[in-house]
Amino acid sequence: MSPEIRPYDRERDADGLYELKRAFERGLGATTGGDEKAAAYEGKLTDAYRDRWLDWVDRCVDDDDPRCVTVAVEETEDSGSEVVGYVFVLPQRMSMIWDAAVLNEIFVASEYRETGVADDLMDAALALAADQDLPLDRMVLDVDPANERAKGFYDRHGFEPWGEMVARPLDES
Repeated sequence: MSPEIRPYDRERDADGLYELKRAFERGLGATTGGDEKAAAYEGKLTDAYRDRWLDWVDRCVDDDDPRCVTVAVEETEDSGSEVVGYVFVLPQRMSMIWDAAVLNEIFVASEYRETGVADDLMDAALALAADQDLPLDRMVLDVDPANERAKGFYDRHGFEPWGEMVARPLDES
């Protein structure tokens, strides 16, 4: 049976969604920048961060569009259901940040990779973006150039290079 793709519901999905968010963040830290970045990403995953992040998810879902966070949910015999993937598209009101729809995050639990779940979540994200009133008719995202697997996934879905993101720490003068 394939997972159900549906809008996030805090009462049913908050714990599972946040567990995947933690895995997403840990993966970024571990695979995209060495020990210092891994420690920074791990260090932010506090209870306070959890509460802030879930509140932000709620604002996007409740105030803007329930599809901003779409989950893949697998029914299980023992726990009822389990969130096995998610996609987070920023609300239309934030489209002026990049003049486009922004795919903020997409993540699928490792045991559900290469099963079509990520494709279904991407389809949901693109459908939401198509319904947004955007300055530029496109969806953008940030991907680590060293992440060949992710780049292959995005290439398969028609994404192509569009500029380059750079960053610097705020505590440097």
